Amino acid sequence: MSADVATPPSYADTPTLLVKIFGKDRPGITAGLFDTLAAFAVEVVDIEQLVTRGRITLCALVTAPSAGTGTEGELRATVHSWAESMGMEAEIISGTGDNRPRGTGRSHVTVLGHPLTSESTAAIAASITSTGGNIDRIFRLAKYPVLAVEFDVSGAQTSLLRTSLALEAKKYGIDVAVVASGLQRRAQRLVVMDVDSTLIQDEVIELFAAHAGCETEVAEVTTRAMRGELDFEQSLHARVALLAGLDASVVDKVRERVRLTPGARTLVRTLKRLGYQVGVVSGGFTQVTDALREELGLDFAAANTLEIVDGRLTGRVTGEIVDRAGKARLLRRFAAEAGLPLAQTVAIGDGANDLDMLNAAGLGVAFNAKPLVQEKVHTAVNVPFLDTVLYLLGVTREEVEAADGLVEGAGEDLA
Repeated sequence: MSADVATPPSYADTPTLLVKIFGKDRPGITAGLFDTLAAFAVEVVDIEQLVTRGRITLCALVTAPSAGTGTEGELRATVHSWAESMGMEAEIISGTGDNRPRGTGRSHVTVLGHPLTSESTAAIAASITSTGGNIDRIFRLAKYPVLAVEFDVSGAQTSLLRTSLALEAKKYGIDVAVVASGLQRRAQRLVVMDVDSTLIQDEVIELFAAHAGCETEVAEVTTRAMRGELDFEQSLHARVALLAGLDASVVDKVRERVRLTPGARTLVRTLKRLGYQVGVVSGGFTQVTDALREELGLDFAAANTLEIVDGRLTGRVTGEIVDRAGKARLLRRFAAEAGLPLAQTVAIGDGANDLDMLNAAGLGVAFNAKPLVQEKVHTAVNVPFLDTVLYLLGVTREEVEAADGLVEGAGEDLA
């Protein structure tokens, strides 16, 4: 063993006491308990504390008193007396050793509900148990714009959990994401998003089509392409051809009409604060994505380019086509440029042409996606707030707001 790796203490055969304190929370509870225990010179093995609606549950796993420092009976009497003086309740349980080791196979299960019902929560918990998993910890990540709760689970394979919980999510109309636990979750990452109907609320080609008088025809082809019913490249050329002859000034008008998805600014701003790199890949056009890159401070951006000659759109695109395969290829290119493995990438999209990218990423998130897409990716989010993706990464709403210096309910793109 390396000289700088310490051997953990073993309490396997050591008599221990689980001291549990319940009651109204106030300053000084934790210090008071351990001041009381200090008189018996016990060692602290584990501590856990939770406050819910002003009520505290404080648990301390400590070694039993040794000879010369008092008896277990004296410790019990002293703790109960202190708790009573504080208006608290105490429970002390004798045992041996530390906590039972957590099972192999650890995952984070994030549940998004709007609302989250007791029925759906029971179904999630039962499904975790049915896969052999044990719920080690549950805590709330956010209470708005959706309720987000994370379950730390051990003893079950991440893939089995994901399959089992996907069925419950669909049945109860909630969103469930399952990711493997470990250092990788906290590592620097690359997040790559689709643009149309993901980063923004619009389909850019339809905004152009409105100026050409063919919006209905283009929208129908777009919908069929996003459902996977038409080859994307062929549909792109067919739609762009309808724009031939438009004055190039239309580009500025389209940019002005683009609407960011609620939470988009918060998502990008928070990711950048975390040291993540953020990019977009789009089957739309550089005439819009370049502006978004500058506005949001994105690290990467790639899209198709509308050809403009003599101040008018020609009805053609130039350069390499960004289609389904192209998006996955660009994800790999961005990851290589960022110096990150694909396992540390997150991809977000809604259409069939995003599928290769979503499945190539370490975590693929279908955001308000077509049914075909939701069935073929790891995780689906079906609420209209893009920053809910932060909860899948373990970021809490409180952390986001603390970084922004916001009060609850404030901010230009918070619901």
